[in-house]
Amino acid sequence: MEINKIYIKEKAYPPLLREIANPPQLLYYSGELALAQKKCVALVGSRNTTQYGRRNAWALGKRLAENDVVVVSGMAKGIDSCAHQGALEAGKIGEQGKTIAVLGCGADICYPASNRKLRDSIASSGLILSEYPPGTPPAKYRFPQRNRIISGISEITVVVQAPNSSGALITAEAAAEQGRGVYAIPGNIDSPYNLGSNKLLRDGAIPLVVLEELLDDLGLQKRVHETIEKELGREEAVLVSILKREGEMTTDELCRRTGKPAEFINGMLTVLEIKGVICTSMGKIFVAK
Repeated sequence: MEINKIYIKEKAYPPLLREIANPPQLLYYSGELALAQKKCVALVGSRNTTQYGRRNAWALGKRLAENDVVVVSGMAKGIDSCAHQGALEAGKIGEQGKTIAVLGCGADICYPASNRKLRDSIASSGLILSEYPPGTPPAKYRFPQRNRIISGISEITVVVQAPNSSGALITAEAAAEQGRGVYAIPGNIDSPYNLGSNKLLRDGAIPLVVLEELLDDLGLQKRVHETIEKELGREEAVLVSILKREGEMTTDELCRRTGKPAEFINGMLTVLEIKGVICTSMGKIFVAK
C-alpha cells in the first residue's frame, strides 16, 4: 500500500482541519485525499456495543453515503467498523459510498488486525489518514490524540452509542471545542452502553432521532420518499404498508398485527425512523410519513 504525505501549507491539506487549534503539520495517507475536502460527518462510538448501536451505525453510514456525504470514523471494532461498512455498502449501488478512516498508528498498519479486509476496502475506494509516520505502532495515548482529527475534518460529529468511559466522548468534546455540531442517538437509560451518549444529550448535544433532520442541517436536499420506499426490505415494506393503511399504531398493535416479537418490531421501527420513512408521536405511536 502506497503511503503519501501532505503538509499543512499545501493546498490539498483538508481545509476544515487547518482551522482547528492544534492541526497536524503533516499527514500521511493512502487513497483519495480529496475526500477530506468534501462534506464529511464523523460517526463514532464504543468498541463494545449492542445490536442497537451496530445497526444504527451501519444504517447511518449507508444513508449519509447515499447522499454523497463522506463518513469519517476510526476503524476500531464496534461502531466505527459498522459506520465504515455502511458507507461502503452504498458504494455498491452508486458512485457514493466514500469513507475516511483516521488511525491512531501509522497508515501502513492495520489495527485491529481483524479489520484487514475493511482497511483494504477503505484504502482502495476511500481514504486512510494518520498523523503518525509509517511503522508507528498503535498506543493507547495516540487514540485520544487522533480523535481531534476525526472531528476536525468533519462538519458534524454523531455519537452513535457510547458508555461513560468511551473515547467517542473525547471526539465529541473536541468537536464542540472546534465549533462543530455534536449529535447523539438516544438509547435505553437502563443500559450502560448508552450512558455516555445519553449524558451528551443532557449536556446539550442535539438528539438524532430522524436522519432527515441531519441531512437538512447539512444543507442537503432530501431524497424523494418514493425512491426510499422502493429500496425497503420486505419486512420493512410490510410495516410501512400497515401504518399507511391503519394510521397511528402502538408497538404492541404492530406486534399483534404482524405476529412478530417486540424486539424485532422495535428494531425495524428504529431503522425505518432513521431512514425517515416513519416518525413518532408522544414517544410511542408510529406514523407513516
